[in-house]
Order: sequence, then C-alpha cells, then structure tokens
Amino acid sequence: MMPSTHDWINNPLSVVEGMFAASQNNPNSGWEAKAVEFFKAQLKEKDAHTWVPSLNDVPLHYLKPNSLVKFRCLIQDMFDPEFYMGVYETVDPTTKAKVLRCGKYKDVTECGVDFNSRNTVTAERQTFYCVPIPGENPWVKESYASSSQARVLPSTSYAPTRQKRSYEEDDDDMDDMDTQPQKQREPHTGPQGPTDQHGNGDCKRQETEAPSSQTASASHLDLNFPLPGEKGPSCLVKVYEEWDSFKLNDTLEVYGILSVSPALSALADEKDASSSVLDPAECMETAEEQRVHSPPASLVPRLHMLYARPLPHINPLLPSATLEDNSALFSSTLGEMASVRAELLTYFTHILLGDALAAEYLILHLISNVYTRRDVLPLGKFTLNLSGCPNVASYTQRFYQIIQQLVPCSYYLGMSLQNMNQMRLVPKKDYVANRLVSGALQLARNTSLFLDETQLEQGQLDTTGVRNVTALGNLISWQKVDYDFNYHQMEFPCNINVLIASEGRSLLPSDCHIHLQTQVTPAHMEEYLSSIHMHSQASPQLNKFRLYLSMARQLDYSISDEMTKSVEDDFVDMRKDDPQSVSAEDLHRMLVVARLLCLSLGQTSLSRDSWLRAKHMDALRRSRVEQHKCVNGNEP
Repeated sequence: MMPSTHDWINNPLSVVEGMFAASQNNPNSGWEAKAVEFFKAQLKEKDAHTWVPSLNDVPLHYLKPNSLVKFRCLIQDMFDPEFYMGVYETVDPTTKAKVLRCGKYKDVTECGVDFNSRNTVTAERQTFYCVPIPGENPWVKESYASSSQARVLPSTSYAPTRQKRSYEEDDDDMDDMDTQPQKQREPHTGPQGPTDQHGNGDCKRQETEAPSSQTASASHLDLNFPLPGEKGPSCLVKVYEEWDSFKLNDTLEVYGILSVSPALSALADEKDASSSVLDPAECMETAEEQRVHSPPASLVPRLHMLYARPLPHINPLLPSATLEDNSALFSSTLGEMASVRAELLTYFTHILLGDALAAEYLILHLISNVYTRRDVLPLGKFTLNLSGCPNVASYTQRFYQIIQQLVPCSYYLGMSLQNMNQMRLVPKKDYVANRLVSGALQLARNTSLFLDETQLEQGQLDTTGVRNVTALGNLISWQKVDYDFNYHQMEFPCNINVLIASEGRSLLPSDCHIHLQTQVTPAHMEEYLSSIHMHSQASPQLNKFRLYLSMARQLDYSISDEMTKSVEDDFVDMRKDDPQSVSAEDLHRMLVVARLLCLSLGQTSLSRDSWLRAKHMDALRRSRVEQHKCVNGNEP
C-alpha cells in the first residue's frame, strides 16, 4: 500500500524504513533506488512540488523535523566525504530483542545500538555547504513564496532547545508573518496558534530563550554568503548518490529530509565520545574545522538529499523544464516576442535618457549567454560598457534598480576606491577551517553584475585593489574566476552578464562600448528621473518583460551555409577599400550582435535582414564613439 500525500511529505523516513524492512527478506531488492524513485515519482505529479515547504520562504521553526522540504540553492563549498552507519542493530534493554535499522537520511541513531554487531554496515556520504542563490531578486522570492501551497505550523517537538536564527531578526522576506524582534521570555512548549496556511499571518512565532553560550556563538557564526547583506538559511546537504555529478556553484532545487536535531549542536559543543551520532570520524577535525563543519543545527540545518533538480534558470515565470518540454509555451510566445521587444525598447529608451541605440544594445546584453567554449574562448558573452552616464541624481543606482526588477539575479558593485581595496571578490581556501571562504564573484550562472565606475575617485589602489580589478578583467575577458588556494590558483568557469556604467570609457575591458547620448539636460535630470515609472513588483507589464528576457536566452540558434558565405563576402568587401577599417575582432562582435538580434526577435537562425541591421548598428555605434573621441581629445 502506497503512503498518502501527507505521509511522504510529513514523514518520509517511515516510507524509507518501510522499504528497508521489506528488503530484509530479499537482499537484492534494490530498495535504495526504489525509495528515491518513489519520491521522484510523487514530485512529478501535477503541482506536487508546491505542497513541499521551502527553506527559502518558511522560517526554520515552522518546519517539522524529519519532514520533506525543498531548498533553492547554490553549492558554495564541498566538504570531505564522511562515514555513517548505513545499517545498524538495536537491542531492546528489557526483552533483548534485536532489530536491524536503516541509518540512511539520518544524523542521530536510536538508543540501544549494538556497536559490536556483525550486521553493522558502514557507508559513505558527501556533504555540500549550500546557500540561497546569491543576488536573487525580491520579485523572484515573492513569486516562489506565493506559489507555495505547503501547510506549515510552528514546530513544537524542537522548541525547548530551539535557538532563534539571527538572520530572521530583520528578515524583510517574512513581512507577512509576525516578525517582532526576539525578546527574552520564559521557555514554553505547546502550540502557539491554530494550524494555518503559510502566510496568513495568524501563526504566532514560537520563541524560547537560547542558552547564552549558544547565542554568543550564533552572533559571530559566519554563514559564508558570497554577497554582503544576504539573508536566509545556509544548509549542510548530505548527498548519498552520484555526488560526482554535482559541481561547485551549481544551482539546484534540493528535495530532502530536514534534520535539526539539537543533539548535533550539543555534540559540537561537548564532543561527547559516547554519543551515538553517525559520524565517528569527527574527532580528527581541528577546533576551527569543527566549528565550521558542525555549526548549530538551529542556524545551519542538515538536509538529507533524496532528489536534486538542476536549475537551468531561476525565473519562476518560466517552467524550469527543458526547452523541448516547454515547446508549447515557446511556440505560443515566439510570435509575440517582436512586439514585447518593441515595448521593452521604448521603456529602456526612456530610462537611458532618450537614447534608442543604447537601449537596443542593453536588450542584447541582457539576453546574452555563454553558449559554448572553444578552447579558452567563451562564445556568446556580451559585456556592455555604457559610458557617458551622468554622475548626478544617483542615476546609476536608479538604473540598476530597473535592471533588478527585470532579471532573476543581480548584484550592484560600486567601484569606489574603498570597495576595491577592501572587498573580497575572489573566493579563498582557508586550510585551518578546511573551507572555501566565499567572495562576491562566487555567483550563479546568468547573474547580472552591474559595475558602477562612476563611483571611482582619485587615489591609490593597494594590492587587494589591484587583485580585485584584475579579477574583474579576467571575468569579463574569459568568463572565469581564479579562486585563491594559497599555493596555487584554480580556474572556475562562469557565465556572468557584466554591465559597466562609467563617465568616460571604462578602465575594464568590454565586448561592446557605447557612449550614451542623453536627450535630457543636467538641469532637468532630477525631474526627469523622478518621472520614470517604477512598476510594482508583480505588474503584468514587468512579468511580460521578465519572461521575454529569460525565453530569448533559452532559444537555440544556427547559421546556414548560405548565410555564412554571404557574411564572408561582406567582410571581404568591407576590407577592400581600407583593410584597417574592419578587423577580425569587429567581425566577431558583429556576428555576436546579429545572433542576439535574431534571438531578441524570436528568430532561431540568422537572416540577411538581421545581419544588415547588426552592421548598421555597429556603424552608428562606432561613429558615435569616434565623434566623442574628437570632442574629448583626452578620452581613450
């Protein structure tokens, strides 16, 4: 008999243990694979995934320990594999009856383990340190949270020793819940409100006084988020199968069994050798490593992975299935792409102070994507340097806020001297704690990185500053970040959309430089900018733009042999009169622009019209840059 919906979500361990018990009569039953397949099959049912509560939008103390939860995350670090008791035997103290138990998907065993049993099976699992996706924008979080149908209520079984997570104290994402600051109060158990649908606001927060020693450790526990000011839980994800298929910085939606046993925190504090936690190798760790690898479960819960879905994108408006699975949606939307593009072009022209050509390039930049690598060369990247940005009325910050409303993930980096000299952009290995200390360039694929060079002022870059500027240059040119492993550097490929806003030409490289031709006088700038309409987060117009930008990036693209020949002939003709006028680099850029133009119009192969339009746009852009050079002789 198959478990009911609530059983497999509320008590997944009973499903696992039932299959384990049934397998005892048939050693070759392959019960472990069947258990994973069972959960995968349940989650494939229509809307089933929306019934599973998410660590991203439900506070930890609202989640039932040992229930099935999901977590949208990035793999920030990978720890060493650990051993655990996969199968162990317990002895009843009164009847002396022996029972075989399954240790999979658990951190703590039952009492009465027979450590001398010959039936004990030691197994291995991997641990990933996962964080919420860096720079995930508020509209994405809100959209995912509002689509959830999970029923949650304050957990009571965990309350007496629960320590309030420090990141919740000012967590804006929980506005719809009762989020008053933590007050010291008498510990109390028992339900604090009716069983309720998540988000109704009627559930009262259940709080207990944290032990003072734990409170102190929580305040300085570094959750190792790549970006400053991020909130949300980090998580130790225990992986049982095919862990070699995961890579650092992968974005996943993990479905797993939540483990928040207070015993984990107690053990980290006491190191009690006689306790029956399923990890005998812990004693080999240094104190610093122990602190990082076994943080309090109330701050860093454990999640025992049953299934992980790779996320090719995190736009909640676009199903995350493959292109083939979305073919019906794509074909119905392709026809509308040209009209949505026209609306977006008008919107961007307004934001870019009346400059329609710059608006065209901005659209192309936002749908660009590294689609393949040829040797070390990343193909498809399109870093845009928008120079001529006014340094008044916080223009660049307002411009970034518009981008932030349209793309799923983004980060604003003001390139002030202080930021460049003090920020850690590149992740660095800490050998004492045996962990990768994150940096601001440890980002998910297709994150929009907005570099504000208008913040740069006179002064000296120190060693850190030079290293950070070099790292940004390498990211732009090669789409890679060299992580610092002290004695050597390790290359990690990435796929980041970099937009540089500057007054003069940027000191960083770019694939395309366009100088902004503003139609607004400085005197009217403040008034003009305040008139720009900021849509509400869930506006249908914005949703249309968000879906358009994500879809254009997903489309396939090809060039026919006939068009390849035509482009080659054009290139020869352009160089006939003046071989210096067009370089191979210029041709490469025009081909990238032509590709992005086609995709922006919903076309999947290069047409003659798009090629001619790309050439025309490039000619206009180049003449503008030349013209600006002549006016400002000192301009590089």
